[in-house]
Amino acid sequence: MKMLINTAETVVADALRGMAAAHPGLDVDVERRVIVRRDARAGGRIGLVSGGGSGHEPLHAGFVGHGMLSAACAGEVFTSPVPQQMLYAAGAVEAGQGVLFVVKNYTGDVLNFRMAAELAEEDGLRVESVLVDDDVAVTDSLYTAGRRGTGATLFVEKIAGAAAEEGAPLERVAALARRVNDRSRSFGVALGACTTPAKGSPTFDLPDGELELGVGIHGEPGRERRAMMTSREIAEVAVGAVLEDLAESGPVDGPVLLLVNGMGATPLLQLYGFHAEVAAALAARGVPVARALVGNYVTSLDMAGCSVTVCRADDELLRLWDAPVQTAALRWGR
Repeated sequence: MKMLINTAETVVADALRGMAAAHPGLDVDVERRVIVRRDARAGGRIGLVSGGGSGHEPLHAGFVGHGMLSAACAGEVFTSPVPQQMLYAAGAVEAGQGVLFVVKNYTGDVLNFRMAAELAEEDGLRVESVLVDDDVAVTDSLYTAGRRGTGATLFVEKIAGAAAEEGAPLERVAALARRVNDRSRSFGVALGACTTPAKGSPTFDLPDGELELGVGIHGEPGRERRAMMTSREIAEVAVGAVLEDLAESGPVDGPVLLLVNGMGATPLLQLYGFHAEVAAALAARGVPVARALVGNYVTSLDMAGCSVTVCRADDELLRLWDAPVQTAALRWGR
């Protein structure tokens, strides 16, 4: 496989050097692999820290900035960052109001963020953690005990970040983040496997003419494989799975936030066409879409495919979603 890299060993550091050059408003520590919002401590806000394995860009580094994350930690490709990175990030953004860790439900992330929280508290920092576990397709996989954390991470980081920007206290921001996670569900589909720089070949075998329904963003097996389907048919399966699961925690009869997310190798031409089918499937079920986001936001290197994330919204969540944001990958209202 041809890749635009120097070596597999330096791919993460090289990307961080490039991010530092492209976004001078960020402090990028290439050695520690921590990205910090330059004004993170201004205004006495709580700190909002997340992170995870590289290869899912723009998650998380692309969401550091005004109205979203205070800092992000980058691990090796598909590998959790280590507690020392998280501890450094917490110390770099703490302004006397505490720090919130946003943790995707992957075993390495959970264990390392838990250890970092314990170390931070020993150092006198007040830390809360929120676990994101929105995926409806795969549980108890090779990487996860319980549901995985996927697209809802973006919703959690944006809404919690907006509340933090307004000066909300740590407990309030944590409660909002948990509320967003509880109201969100995701479902992913793979049309082709991804390729890690270290392996240099596809991470799993997906024969021509087949797709994987419910795939994980590390390539974990999904619910089933089927013969290739049309965009409309895929939308029906994804929307049906998401709404069926979401309905278990309350009626889905009000406005929703919708993310139609590319896995890294699916062109926007196809994603927008898929979004048309997802929106139609939701409308047919009486679910109004209040806000929609279409693009590559929670990716899996060069995987061909997409995911659908739906969050049951209310007036407060919509107001915080609409609040100004300025990051490398998400920006409006400023």
